[in-house]
Amino acid sequence: MKIGIFGGSFNPIHNGHLSLALQLKEQAGLDEVWLMVSPQNPLKEPGDLLDDELRLEMARLAVEDVEGIVVSDYEMHLPKPSYTWNTLQALSKDYPDREFVLMIGGDNWQLFDRWYHAEDIKANYEIVVYTRTPGDPGFIDISSTDIRRRIREGRGIRRLVPKAVADYIKEHKLYQ
Repeated sequence: MKIGIFGGSFNPIHNGHLSLALQLKEQAGLDEVWLMVSPQNPLKEPGDLLDDELRLEMARLAVEDVEGIVVSDYEMHLPKPSYTWNTLQALSKDYPDREFVLMIGGDNWQLFDRWYHAEDIKANYEIVVYTRTPGDPGFIDISSTDIRRRIREGRGIRRLVPKAVADYIKEHKLYQ
């Protein structure tokens, strides 16, 4: 079984994440894509990162009816900081019957040489790089940062996130 690992803070998850996961699943010939909700990216400042459980719940709501996309809290149970190499190694050990493919954005690919064990990742895992640059083919112009800003400004987000996620954000008064 070939599994794509699509990591991120998903703060919040949005339609762009889901569309991208489905596109890459198809294009890379994956059986599943695991949305690996990250506890904290070691290269990013914590900022307004919501609690892990809230982000996980929104992600679960978003994929409830999406076949082949799975939300995973696997990385949250690993030692911090959360490094992709450690995650991939632990996954490979715990799921020896699966082949893991790393899915990363072009912006992260530009920084890839700074990643912990970057050369080992390249040597041991397939990597699928997707575009994150406006104007590139396949670029999906939705960002979690913009969604959080829109919420603070009292603007709508219904077309940007699944309905269940918008309802959850409103019900729990998140990002205000």
